[in-house]
Amino acid sequence: MIETLVILGAGFITGITTILFGFGGGFVVVPFVYHLVAASGEQSGQAMHIAVATSTAVMILNSGYATFTNWRSGNLLRETIVPLIYFIGIGAALGAFASSLLEDGVVRLLFVIYMLVTIADCLFRQGFLVKPARAVLSKATLWIGGPLIGVIATMLGVGGSVLTVPLLRRHGYEMKHCVSAANPLSIPVAVIGALMYVGLGWKEMTGPQYLGYVNLTILGLLVAAGISGILFAKRWLPKVNDRLHARIYVLLLILVLIAISL
Repeated sequence: MIETLVILGAGFITGITTILFGFGGGFVVVPFVYHLVAASGEQSGQAMHIAVATSTAVMILNSGYATFTNWRSGNLLRETIVPLIYFIGIGAALGAFASSLLEDGVVRLLFVIYMLVTIADCLFRQGFLVKPARAVLSKATLWIGGPLIGVIATMLGVGGSVLTVPLLRRHGYEMKHCVSAANPLSIPVAVIGALMYVGLGWKEMTGPQYLGYVNLTILGLLVAAGISGILFAKRWLPKVNDRLHARIYVLLLILVLIAISL
């Protein structure tokens, strides 16, 4: 019972971060599921793969629903989504396959390194905490950056928001537009990643609660609580100004880094 309540609490927080920061689940779900599975002693050596796979599955519904609510609110800008979403989708397929070739500990280490680089970039390179002038996404950003985002996001189960939000921010968009765009941009990563993790873990995992590497029990509870968190955030949480929004975003990244490191 206590374990179920903890999962529901994590799912609720995931829903809130989906709306406020564009995190479709990865930055809350990956550390949480990793520690939950590792502590249980089940599926030895597969905890990080299960965490990443379950995270991508959670993002399908969380990001999809958040995209719908942001569209209704008028926070989605077409130029922040198209054509970047197509290039991210290409990289997503490569990322899921690459993750299956790596050991569990290596994926966790890459996750930590990824977080450190992102936090340092946001804090010490100009263009994130203070919004610059608006600029168009270059062809190099689309053709190279897009697939790279897809690879990293799917390989680590983080949905790409930690790359797309700073990317769009540095091109002069307000945080509300950056985090709103992060949700639809995470959908191809979530769909492609989840399908590939199901296939790659089909013969590796045992037990009725697993579909490939995806833990269906945890998935169901996280999604139900996540949608509740999204509704709560949209209706009850106050709006914050653009600069404060950027600072809170970096603070949340630091908290997630501490969680996965411990």
